[in-house]
Amino acid sequence: MDVYHAGSRAVQDRVGVREDADHVGRAVGEGIKPVAAAFLELQPLLVLGAADPATGAVWASPLTGAPGFVRATGPRQMSVTGGVRPADPLATALATEGTRVATIALDPRTRRRMRLNGRLRPTPRGFAVTAERVFSNCPRYIQRREAYEVAADRSPGETRRGTELTDAQRAFVESVDTSFIATVHEGEVEVSHKGGNPGFLRAPSPHELTWRDYPGNAMFLTLGNIALDPRAGLLFVDWSTGTVLQLTGEAHTEFGEDGERRVRFTVREVVETPAAVPLRWSAPEYSPANPAPAD
Repeated sequence: MDVYHAGSRAVQDRVGVREDADHVGRAVGEGIKPVAAAFLELQPLLVLGAADPATGAVWASPLTGAPGFVRATGPRQMSVTGGVRPADPLATALATEGTRVATIALDPRTRRRMRLNGRLRPTPRGFAVTAERVFSNCPRYIQRREAYEVAADRSPGETRRGTELTDAQRAFVESVDTSFIATVHEGEVEVSHKGGNPGFLRAPSPHELTWRDYPGNAMFLTLGNIALDPRAGLLFVDWSTGTVLQLTGEAHTEFGEDGERRVRFTVREVVETPAAVPLRWSAPEYSPANPAPAD
């Protein structure tokens, strides 16, 4: 299986980590191992990335349920009970046979994350994904949250859409410690986690976000996609109130002479839904790997 395409290879070579990437890439497989299946069944949250089949816009969306709503139902199949809200930007994609999707299950309690990409098939109770790439990432930049509770009295508010960030949305973005980004290349999708101390993300204007790309696992799947196709989607979840902020637009990477990488994201559409996620998590213990946010 070819783990990397030309975009990822170009970034790896520019940074000088091709050998490291080759080593990490050997852990990518097509099957769901028993330890991965057990991990999935414990999760109340799954993040999914895909492109809207009508517009081509790339989005990331949260799915929630009681543990067991995500489970392995075969050596290469993950099944999900339920789906996204009807107003979610990916509602059409999740109802379309053959949609390419990427998923990430992130558990703040253990600071573990698992990624599974493949093709989607709608089912009577939700959907299934035939796995094509399955792998885990290190716990770096994941904030620990010891526990969560289900806010049984919480119901989603009215979804609000726009083409730019409001002042309140910009303040929210700059306060988060966790985000997710979906990217694409020739139909294939990746969704990854980006984390840091509050302030690691900046919203200098209603139309732009920026963040430093911290050193990671050397794979450069996200930046590799961006190098060849700028479409991207961002997801932010308020771990206390359940508010969800979704953005779609274009991203590009700036490489500094000192080796620092910075991503700039241009906002094209904004979707905000208050209380969309019925989970209330405990306060974070920030990852010791988090760098101090730059001014």
